[in-house]
Amino acid sequence: MTGIGFFKRLLGATAAEPAEPVRLQAPEGARVLMVDDSPTLLAVLGRQLAQEGYATLRSLDGENALEVARAEQPALIFLDIVLPGMNGFAVLRALRHDALTRDIPIVMISGNQQATEQFYVQRFGADDFLKKPFGRLEVQVCIDRLVRLGRLPARAPEPVVAAEAPPPHEPLPGDLPGLAA
Repeated sequence: MTGIGFFKRLLGATAAEPAEPVRLQAPEGARVLMVDDSPTLLAVLGRQLAQEGYATLRSLDGENALEVARAEQPALIFLDIVLPGMNGFAVLRALRHDALTRDIPIVMISGNQQATEQFYVQRFGADDFLKKPFGRLEVQVCIDRLVRLGRLPARAPEPVVAAEAPPPHEPLPGDLPGLAA
């Protein structure tokens, strides 16, 4: 609550501030494969995902991405469209035709502003699309959407730990009887 919100409530305002929406996450430690030819993007996205509790796998090209996806069975794949050698669309098609990888949620990413890419992404079976540059919030919203759609399992809620009540005050040898604290 902001400082102004506190004073409004103190003075009797009844309208409560809207609560921040709860974002769902995939299970902690879930493996996420990131495929992009930019080491910078891999580092930034990897750091964001690691801070959210995910284990990250990295690939700089499509051929290696197919090998990693088959071997590691990640829970989620972020796949760039423009890659050296095999492009992201070819990787997406190969992943969807492989029994080992066909059910892995795939989010395509691209810096190209063409709306046609989004059309082809959906047509070839991607689960979502992120346009570069994107930030932490866009990644969190994307994962939240995949969890809500049932494409990713949900992370177990954090257990709520009740604070213990402080022990009752015992009079100290210098307390004066009859004086309230």
